[in-house]
Amino acid sequence: MPNGSVQPGYSGDKAAVLRRLRRIEGQVRGLERMVDEDRYCIDVLAQVSAATRALQSVGLALLEAHMAHCVTDAISLGGDDAAAKVAEASAAIARLVRS
Repeated sequence: MPNGSVQPGYSGDKAAVLRRLRRIEGQVRGLERMVDEDRYCIDVLAQVSAATRALQSVGLALLEAHMAHCVTDAISLGGDDAAAKVAEASAAIARLVRS
């Protein structure tokens, strides 16, 4: 972990995050099967869209946990770490928006 022994903001929901990621992994394996079986392009694209939305949903949940835990804690402590955490969160938001 970048911050030593500090728990990530999602640690309380880790099992749920892992379940969601495993479900997405299954969706991606299904996409691979669809391509292997020469399924209709539009059907494959629909599943790509669904997998993308699922990943975006996980990303937003992780970002929310980061803001609620890591950024909030850093701001309450103040100093350079607070500014760094806000900048880090802003960069993460920008990456999510561009994806």
